[in-house]
Amino acid sequence: MPSRKYDIGDTVMGRWPGSSLYYEVKVKAFNPSTQLYTVKYVDGTELELKEADIKRSQLFKSKREGSRSKSPSRRRSRSRSPGRPVRRSTSRGRDPKKEKESKIYDVLEVKLSPLPKSVINNANVQYEKKISTNNEVSSEVFHKVEVGQYEEKQKAVTITAQNKVEALPEIDRADVRYNLRPRKEDNDKVSESFERNVEEVTMKSVRKSKTAELEFGGRIGAFIMIFVLPVIVFLLLVTCAKKDPSIYNFPPSLPAFSTLWDSQVFGIVGLWLLFQVFLHLLPVGKVVDGLPLESGKKLKYRTNGFYAILVCAVMVGAAVFYGIDFTYVHDHFLQFASSAFIFSVLLSLYLYIRSRWASKDELAPNGNSGNLFYDFFIGHELNPRVKSLDLKYFCELRPGLIGWVLINFSMALAEMKEQNIEYPSLAMILVNAFQLIYVLDALWNEEAILTTMDIVHDGFGYMLAFGDLVWVPFVYSLQAYYLVNHPNQLSWPFGAVIIILNGTGYLVFRKANSQKNVFRRNPHDPRVAHLKTISTATGKSLLVSGMWGFVRHPNYLGDIIMALAWSLPCGFSHILPYFYVLYFTCLLVHREARDEHQCRKKYGSAWDEYCRQVRYRIIPGIY
Repeated sequence: MPSRKYDIGDTVMGRWPGSSLYYEVKVKAFNPSTQLYTVKYVDGTELELKEADIKRSQLFKSKREGSRSKSPSRRRSRSRSPGRPVRRSTSRGRDPKKEKESKIYDVLEVKLSPLPKSVINNANVQYEKKISTNNEVSSEVFHKVEVGQYEEKQKAVTITAQNKVEALPEIDRADVRYNLRPRKEDNDKVSESFERNVEEVTMKSVRKSKTAELEFGGRIGAFIMIFVLPVIVFLLLVTCAKKDPSIYNFPPSLPAFSTLWDSQVFGIVGLWLLFQVFLHLLPVGKVVDGLPLESGKKLKYRTNGFYAILVCAVMVGAAVFYGIDFTYVHDHFLQFASSAFIFSVLLSLYLYIRSRWASKDELAPNGNSGNLFYDFFIGHELNPRVKSLDLKYFCELRPGLIGWVLINFSMALAEMKEQNIEYPSLAMILVNAFQLIYVLDALWNEEAILTTMDIVHDGFGYMLAFGDLVWVPFVYSLQAYYLVNHPNQLSWPFGAVIIILNGTGYLVFRKANSQKNVFRRNPHDPRVAHLKTISTATGKSLLVSGMWGFVRHPNYLGDIIMALAWSLPCGFSHILPYFYVLYFTCLLVHREARDEHQCRKKYGSAWDEYCRQVRYRIIPGIY
């Protein structure tokens, strides 16, 4: 086994991926299996580098002392660290040719630093035209300089550089403390191109290696959760069906096998999934681009979920009109849950088997550990597709979410039948209405899910397949299932309070998600361009005003408020209906911890500054 050349804690010079620039870094860790060093740059960014991309600091010192070459490539090797601002020399008596080269070099380095807002506002229209006209030439020459072919474009870039140098004043050091890119007021084309290139380089460096940091308890935790999650679902459903679902009667006696399996129910679930696939593939609704993948490619997604639920509503209404009894869902609820579980396992097995032939660029960054059970649980492939059908995107919003609404509707009919009442109770109406609004909102804003962690970061495996097909429709409908056999006489004043609570949570949830989605897709959009941001070394910015300046995860706060409003109509006789809000709070706290860890590793010192400005995590007043 080869020995490593650099020790943990060594301060060396590391090459910035995708360029010939070397910056001072500190060795944080070494992975013997991949032979990669984890290094930390001065701005806090952590990346994994090969040994060939790391050099001793003394080598650079000796070169700097022994050579004064005018070669652009040598000048670049003495480049500043990522976090330091650009300074232009004011010394006199220099060689004219060398001084001209220095000006050009400074202008090119300015592309890595933002300009103060006041500078851009005072710039004249003529200067802005020059920037946009010469941007293409300048960008091309910048690339040539990187590969040592500076002389070929020297004449063209000199004209561009002189125009820019005259208009660029001195840059304030404090304004570039966390930046490696221009502010949004700078030239849009240069900014967007630079952000995209830096993000692609960073993601490639991370995704090429094996997953080192395991979540959910690692290999053992993933193995246990594969079996524990379905047990939790069936225990909840069996307990909820009892006349006295108190914790004193827990755990319930195991049901007979006949109550868990029915071939007719299995066929109905299969037809439901195929019907949703058919609706999804219809050429209805707009086609949108997802976020850039590691390769720079953007996948296409058809957003027609709202049309799908409208079609389902019409068909359900027609079925009720012709006398089809939807209380059948309530009477065979355990069998429906068993059938959905079987389909989720079959889908998970298919996903893992097909992922063994996927290329490295198609693998998920957190599901590439090499352990069978962990990768099976987390998801080995990021965006598995069967032709135009994106399996993860389809399952996230279609069969489980629309099925949740259909289950709630059947529970309302079952309550009327079991309690011998003409209309559903106020508690059942509120639960159905609140959750229907939530689902309609998700399908109406279907495009927003393309920027979430589930789509961008997590692979598609057992965790999401089981969650989408089993956990969401059968656990999230627990309140409606509970009210069928345990009615609660809800007063109108208390009902009004619950409505206000749910409305508040929804407004916080929707406003926060809308700001996040718009900002991730286009930071210059007029709807979010006025918000304050902190720039990061990856080229992206962090929102520190609006809803995202209130707490770090306002969307999670809105979710928790709504979850409480969904449980309150069930009264306070038993804790079972509150399982959802308790579980959901734990889920969001865990996800917030995952977000914090990933963001701190990705954004470095910029994330520390963000945490100083936005102190509260999910709940105001709680750090």
